Amino acid sequence: MPSSPSTTTLPAIPVLRGGERRTSRDTRLLHGVDGAPLATVHEAPALVARLTARAMREAPRTTREERLTVLAVAGRLFAEATLAGQSPEEYCRAQALASGVPVRVARRTLARVRGDSALLGEVVGRQAPIGTGRTARWARRGRVLGVIAPSNHPGTHGAWLQALALGYRVAVRPGARDPFTPLRLVEALLAAGLHPDWISLLPGAHDSADALVGATDLALVYGSESTVARHRGNDRVLVRGPGRSKILLDGPVDDETLDHLVTEIAADGGVRCTNTTAILTSGDHRALAEALAERLAELPAHPVTEDAAVLPVRPLKEARALRDTLDRAAQGARDLTARHHAGEPLAVLDEHAAALRPAVLCVDAWDHPGLRTELPFPCVWVAPWRPSDGVAPLADSLALTLLTDDAELVGEALDTPGIRTVLHGRVRDWWTDPHLPHDGYLGQFLKETRGFAAP
Repeated sequence: MPSSPSTTTLPAIPVLRGGERRTSRDTRLLHGVDGAPLATVHEAPALVARLTARAMREAPRTTREERLTVLAVAGRLFAEATLAGQSPEEYCRAQALASGVPVRVARRTLARVRGDSALLGEVVGRQAPIGTGRTARWARRGRVLGVIAPSNHPGTHGAWLQALALGYRVAVRPGARDPFTPLRLVEALLAAGLHPDWISLLPGAHDSADALVGATDLALVYGSESTVARHRGNDRVLVRGPGRSKILLDGPVDDETLDHLVTEIAADGGVRCTNTTAILTSGDHRALAEALAERLAELPAHPVTEDAAVLPVRPLKEARALRDTLDRAAQGARDLTARHHAGEPLAVLDEHAAALRPAVLCVDAWDHPGLRTELPFPCVWVAPWRPSDGVAPLADSLALTLLTDDAELVGEALDTPGIRTVLHGRVRDWWTDPHLPHDGYLGQFLKETRGFAAP
């Protein structure tokens, strides 16, 4: 291991309640993907999570205009200010080292949060049902939202900013690998003038997370397939799990199309739930897989804090475990990028860390179980599709891109439950549009329509 500074000299990730940074007897040391200690994380016990949720219910009311003003200012501070002694670039480096996501992702997130925060009034306003007005009101289902946040991408935290705009007090339990993004957002909100009882940061273990979900009125939980199954049927919990985003290529393949496919697979290091993990084609699927493998194999491997980094990095043991997971899912399929790297699927950067090279798996049937595999690096399965197969192979997709002239198929996809976003054609950077529902409108979960009549 690299030499470790004393834990007393490391930055502290506090429990932040009522606007106060608090320490805890329960702490853990957060290491970067390079093995070096990054911060001491203070963890809130389950009891503290419950008490915090209770106190937040008593927070004073604020007007919509006050909240939107605070959010716009907070977005600018998040992007530009030194907060709690941390500059924007220091945040980006810490986030990259902790999460293993290329530093350019955090840098883009600074600008994205600034822009999106200024538009939150318009964004949440569009989510209200058209019928609300004289005979109906769109009302909150509760007062306090608990968020069990992920670590895969810093941009995911934009969702709970929408909740603040909609009038919810928010308590965030950070992801284990990225407490830096929510902490910076909380500091920005407090500096912008949000009432301290409207926002809390509660790092903690699994029991603390469960306590937060139980104590808040509603909860937004990010997690795996097992997390989805655990909360299925609980209308108080909105689970955002694996994306399994797909592309249908029903037409010729040219350089522009290949460039688009590579971007959809590998943008932001391939860690987003909206990155493409399966491509189905009516053409020669084997030739397409070989062409993709050749292009993806050209992506360079660098430490995550370097400007040129485009691939995610994980501790060496974890990186090998992820590749083992892929090997088990492959069931006879071969990673076509391997021959471009002498069969070495990892780019070992030093004795502690490895970059996860892209993987392209070619299979001869769209129902191969591997197509349900989603891993936190550029990994795509390529399979054949025939028009007679219809929309069935494309179902269960967070985002489905249809590169086809078949208008009837587009309509059928829009009408198919389980396909959450349909993109017709090559839509560049669609995932950055703040008005596009990520997985339905968050307002559909946080609010409900109530009848109203007056003389």
